[in-house]
Amino acid sequence: MGQAVEAIAGAQPELVIAARFDRPGAEGGGLVTQAQALAAADVVIDFTTPEASVALAKVAATAGRPALVIGATGLQAEHLAAIRAAAILVPIVQTGNFSLGVNILAGLVRQAAKLLPSEAYDIEIFEAHHRHKVDSPSGTALMLGRAAAAGRGVDLDEVSVRGRDGITGARRAGDIGFSVMRGGGIVGEHSVSFAAEEEILTLSHAGIDRALFARGAVAAARWLAGKPPGLYDMQDVLGFAKEG
Repeated sequence: MGQAVEAIAGAQPELVIAARFDRPGAEGGGLVTQAQALAAADVVIDFTTPEASVALAKVAATAGRPALVIGATGLQAEHLAAIRAAAILVPIVQTGNFSLGVNILAGLVRQAAKLLPSEAYDIEIFEAHHRHKVDSPSGTALMLGRAAAAGRGVDLDEVSVRGRDGITGARRAGDIGFSVMRGGGIVGEHSVSFAAEEEILTLSHAGIDRALFARGAVAAARWLAGKPPGLYDMQDVLGFAKEG
């Protein structure tokens, strides 16, 4: 992802790649330290790990700069809480997916969940990624789950079902189920099905090239520069309405 971001940003003459760095302890040609990178940049795009992203956010918050675009996946509640705390002092865009198509999908999922009654329509989210992905469900799947839960006015943590094995009993009305595939070189596939007795509505998105995430992250960085402290997401960047 770092190489993809560098390629997209480098092709835009009005942008300057101020520095390249990795998580602490990493080595590579042309890399600088975190401190050097933060001092040189107006906005940092981060696609590392949850722990490294939280550490970066804390350092930036302490210094009061730079702005951050965080694309790490596998963020848990404690990581998100730390990023929210840092966003009080610096502007941060954090999202599970930087794709324009996925963010449109999330908006459609929220609308469908709002309109289709939970007692009649069961929600199932499927995601597939390459064999090297280490977190499950994906950040995008969870983002879609949160969109569905928001449409129904419920807390995802209270209705999420992430594994079924053995005799599980009948499905509980209102649950939002997740299923996962890992294999090969799949960039990313996500679908959300609303299943009733009489019909099934499925909304889906497939990523073809990781450059789509890099392009969205660079767009987020351009939008974020000069913004006041706060926690933003890709729907803010794209100007999508979050209500209704």
